[in-house]
Amino acid sequence: MDEATRPVGVVARLWLVILRHIPTRDGIARNRFLRPVAHRILHPALWRFTRRSVPRGVALGVVSGILFPFVHAPVAALAALPVRANVPVAVATTLLHNPLTSVPIYFSAYHIGIWVLQWDRSVPGRPIASNVAAHVDWLHTFAAQVGPATIVGLAVLSAILAVIGYVAAGLVWRVRIGRKWRKRSIRRNFVNPFD
Repeated sequence: MDEATRPVGVVARLWLVILRHIPTRDGIARNRFLRPVAHRILHPALWRFTRRSVPRGVALGVVSGILFPFVHAPVAALAALPVRANVPVAVATTLLHNPLTSVPIYFSAYHIGIWVLQWDRSVPGRPIASNVAAHVDWLHTFAAQVGPATIVGLAVLSAILAVIGYVAAGLVWRVRIGRKWRKRSIRRNFVNPFD
């Protein structure tokens, strides 16, 4: 790339990094470990951007990105096979869970889990958090309260965000296609006065 065509700005550079790490169809076909299942993975319906596959890919990517923080991209790609979701969209959507968003996601999941499980409100006397902290070490606190509450919260949060992502992707798809059809009909109906 020469200086004139090199992208300028942080967003353009970040986009190039993302595009370099998203698996392509040709890259999967050349991978020697995936050759036995390449016919399934390379099915054209998994790589087309359609009104059904894109929202499925968004929802699947959100769920796998939140529930599987370390192996989210392979899980999203494999889970896209049976539901016929768009593989690149599913893998790209998993990037919503990154080091910048991990702390808010886990913090929210913990509080959602506490709210769903109703732990501090249902026990008479002192809350569980103060009982556990006063009488046992921090590892037991993590295993007894923080872990289960966070897991339940992650499941609820991923389900809610997947539904929101599915609906939002469907709406964006409809708006985008509607604009294209309107532009096409305007061009078709436009009469050139110089003809």
